[in-house]
Amino acid sequence: MAQVLMRRQTDVAVVGSGPGGATVARQLARAGKKVVLLEMGRDHRNEFYYGTHLGAMIYSDNHGLLFTEEGLNIVRPIMTGGATNLFTASATRPPAWLKERYKVDIDDYVEETIDELSLQPLPDELLGEASKRIMEAGLSLGYKWEPLMKFMNPARAAKFDCSAACMLGCRCGAKWTANEYVDAAVAAGCELITQAKVDSLIIEDKQAVGVKGKINKRTPFEVRAQVVVLAAGGIGTPLIMQNSGFFDAGNGLAVDTTTMVYGVSKYKGNASEPPMTVAYTDDENGYMLSVLIDPWLYYPLIMFTKGIRYPLTWLNYPRTMAIMIKVKDEVSGGITVEGKISKPTTVQDRYRLNHASIVSRETLIKAGCDPDSIFVGPLRGTHPCATVKIGEMLDTNLQTEVKNLYICDASTFPEALDRPPVLTIIGLGKRLSDHLLNTVFHTKTARRVPAAPAER
Repeated sequence: MAQVLMRRQTDVAVVGSGPGGATVARQLARAGKKVVLLEMGRDHRNEFYYGTHLGAMIYSDNHGLLFTEEGLNIVRPIMTGGATNLFTASATRPPAWLKERYKVDIDDYVEETIDELSLQPLPDELLGEASKRIMEAGLSLGYKWEPLMKFMNPARAAKFDCSAACMLGCRCGAKWTANEYVDAAVAAGCELITQAKVDSLIIEDKQAVGVKGKINKRTPFEVRAQVVVLAAGGIGTPLIMQNSGFFDAGNGLAVDTTTMVYGVSKYKGNASEPPMTVAYTDDENGYMLSVLIDPWLYYPLIMFTKGIRYPLTWLNYPRTMAIMIKVKDEVSGGITVEGKISKPTTVQDRYRLNHASIVSRETLIKAGCDPDSIFVGPLRGTHPCATVKIGEMLDTNLQTEVKNLYICDASTFPEALDRPPVLTIIGLGKRLSDHLLNTVFHTKTARRVPAAPAER
């Protein structure tokens, strides 16, 4: 029996509820626009497994075992709030080159968000002893380590209990996720449809007029809209565009190629501490260092990709210190219409990884790690981006060559950020929302004064 087609007519169809889509949906719904927000996953926050290893397997693409053809592991959460469920809640301002080279100025929106969400470093007593030891070691060697702003408010938690497991989903309630913007959008009248996989765009007379796909892989749907905003992420967005005739989508990819350098000391390691509380950024050599270690069960699993003997290092896990390397990798490889991902490591990428590994090793030794225990972990991709780039497929207002089709996620980055991207994406979302209100809907907007930040 044929399924009945579900239809919606709206002002704006937003595809994806990560930081970009959630921001646009919230801003436009609050401005009185009719918004339909489509999310391929569902809301897992109230499930018993949320924030556990089991949960991460349930709501991650391919159960967390998504790999590029070259073997880089990419963890891609598919759920409301997107990757902010599994991020480390770290915030950095966008790189200066976004405005200088590409003429995309989101500074005011970023500062507004910092005030709105009260983004600031954790209090010194919550940074973690191993993290502070690494930072002090780095400073003594001449590297400018400093605390990072966090999307985290310990006062919101009944009991603040943040550790490496934060990357599986926050169970104590201290971490902000884009789910909060989704909730605000729904409260303002946005219709949220979950388990809705968008397959392609509806384009008529070189203008986007909607999207179509299936709910629960069974029920076909069609959402017609005056404006379509794709925010399905660095992997999801180019796939939708490829299915809609955009041949250049997914041609090239950056992933902030990431690894960790591990060392064992006589001190307690950083597994029980909040992740990525302090960092060092070397823009000249193209990388960022921070304090981060894998959650306890994921550690031996990922080590199997390094070699048969490396899972045994799990025995030293409680005393293991780890420094994460996030490299500004060159755009290479790409994504095919079948969803296959290729990300070759270039000569420059390898140089930057090795440069950062040398600095990390030096720092860990200074922090008290046994030199013979130090090794570099397997490579992974943390922020798939640069698949629908500003300056190539998008103008500075994030519009494609097809009228009223906009993109608002990490796929828009023209280069790898090599730093946490969420604050930048929110800034892009707020800027895009004002642009749509001013130019498409002719609703005059003004920069809003943020509400007073919540007490920490």
